[in-house]
Amino acid sequence: MLVSILHRATGVALTVGGLILLTWWLLALSGSAEGYQTFTDFVGWKVGPVPLILIGLVGLTWAFFQHTLSGIRHLIMDIGAGFELKTNKSMAIATIIGSLLLTAAFWAVILGRAA
Repeated sequence: MLVSILHRATGVALTVGGLILLTWWLLALSGSAEGYQTFTDFVGWKVGPVPLILIGLVGLTWAFFQHTLSGIRHLIMDIGAGFELKTNKSMAIATIIGSLLLTAAFWAVILGRAA
C-alpha cells in the first residue's frame, strides 16, 4: 500500500516540480543571457538558500528513482508475476531501498564532480 501511494505522490511531485524547473529552464534558454545565468546560478546553488534548493533537487531525484522503480514493479505485476504476498512485499521494499541507493549514488557523482 505504501509503495502504491508513493508512486502516485512521486508522480505528482515530478509533474509539478519538474514542470516548474523545465518551464523556467526553457524560458531562461529562450531569453537573455542574464536570465539564463540567473537560472544556472540558482540551480547551481550560487544564489538563494542553498540547503533548501539542494533538498528540493535531491527530493525530485528520489521521486524520479522511486517512481521509475515502482513503475517497473507495476510492469512486472501487469504481466502476471509477483502477486504472491512475500514476493510482492519484497519487491515493494526493494523499490524503496533501490531508490534511496540510486539517489545517494547519483548525488555522490554530481557533488563529486562539483568539488
